[in-house]
Amino acid sequence: MTDVSRIIPRRIPQHIAIIMDGNGRWAMQQGKPRYEGHRQGAAVVREVTEACSELGVGQLTLYCLSSENWKRPSEELDFLMQLLRHYMVAERPTLMKNNIRLIIIGRRERMPDFALEEMDRTVGMTAANTGMTLCLAINYGSRAEIVDAVKRIAREVEQNRIAPDDIDETLISNRLDTAGCPDPDLLIRTSGELRLSNYLLWQLSYAEIWVTQTLWPDFNRERLLEAIDDFSKRQRRFGAVSPEARTRNVSKEQG
Repeated sequence: MTDVSRIIPRRIPQHIAIIMDGNGRWAMQQGKPRYEGHRQGAAVVREVTEACSELGVGQLTLYCLSSENWKRPSEELDFLMQLLRHYMVAERPTLMKNNIRLIIIGRRERMPDFALEEMDRTVGMTAANTGMTLCLAINYGSRAEIVDAVKRIAREVEQNRIAPDDIDETLISNRLDTAGCPDPDLLIRTSGELRLSNYLLWQLSYAEIWVTQTLWPDFNRERLLEAIDDFSKRQRRFGAVSPEARTRNVSKEQG
């Protein structure tokens, strides 16, 4: 296995977001029930979280449970909730050892109390940590997040706390679940799917996207480093003309 501490990519993303896809397919390929894919996927979360912390990534945001996932069989959902509770308890030593702060985004509705209690306890325990931020998107949907933000802004306008002309991109960003977090620099999606799946639609506007055929339970530090290395070679223009293109145009005009 690659020793992450000995590798320094040319450019480290400040914020990496990951769509962890493929747990069910991995389990089927292994001839195992779907919940075994989720169990293995949870183990990968620890490896990737520690690797990002070691590399100096500022924030890692993981898509754990979408608001659409409630359509899955009740047995699978029950297992996921129990797995979430177990993760929240079991990972506290790792989070504290690595000085990682945990935050959680998404709606609390429909989440069982036993899961919410452990989530809140772990968030509180790590609140003073000053290292990497680990953000878990649980019962999260980006459209719902944007709707909630619009409602917050509408109430503030109604209460004369802000004027309609005060509404700009910064104000909207500050009313989202991710308020205070930088926008992702790099989005990683496993299992080869080419869609955003209602994930961080506002925040991913200028993120670089890296897709791998690797299923999430098989994802590891090597794949993470591969994604970061690819990211470090890209030129991010944010809608502007690249310096090289600008130089070429100037040269042509002068010629």
